[in-house]
Amino acid sequence: MKKILAVLVLVSGISFPQLVKAQTDPAAKTILDGVSAKFKTYPAVQSEFTLQVEDAKGKVQGVKKGTVFMKSGKYKVIITGQEIYCDGKNVWTYDKASNEVTITKFDGGQGTITPQKLFTNFYDKDFLYKLNGEKKTGAKTIQEIEMTPVDKSKPFHKVYVYIDKASKNIYSTKVLEKNGNKYTYTVNSLNGAAKVADDMFVFDKSKYPGVEEVDLR
Repeated sequence: MKKILAVLVLVSGISFPQLVKAQTDPAAKTILDGVSAKFKTYPAVQSEFTLQVEDAKGKVQGVKKGTVFMKSGKYKVIITGQEIYCDGKNVWTYDKASNEVTITKFDGGQGTITPQKLFTNFYDKDFLYKLNGEKKTGAKTIQEIEMTPVDKSKPFHKVYVYIDKASKNIYSTKVLEKNGNKYTYTVNSLNGAAKVADDMFVFDKSKYPGVEEVDLR
């Protein structure tokens, strides 16, 4: 799970504030601003996604499928073997193999990892970015935006964000690490009017008999 969360950090582009303001391509900024603005209109979201990991030789090391639910700063992530719950105050990370849940306090600061940031504040402060053009993927027209981190100490050197031109939603994101590994996050579906109950964002230990709690709050 730590690696998955690391990928979300890379994709979201949230990091320490930079002293140098990134120079950006106005065309790319217009597209990214449109994606962010549209996402913020959704009252609640359910999104199905796939995370694929490749090594430096291009060999697929693993593919994980998952679902993320988001509502008013709260979220729940379900991915192969693991679940994360956040009610805006606490975060529960459940590992199925060990039947263990780790509880931590939610940190709402700028550096906090949240799925919401994947679709909104992922670009404007810490990246140089440019529009590389458009391509057809089936019936979709996909716009490719190349992003380079201002902070060269980061473990990745490029992030490619692919936008569905018609829907103004993220189609996929590819993170290229300096060690050659590639992480591709593909949004398979996104429902911006999902029916999501508030209790979904709280871990209910009664549903996990024998679960071990590690409370780090």
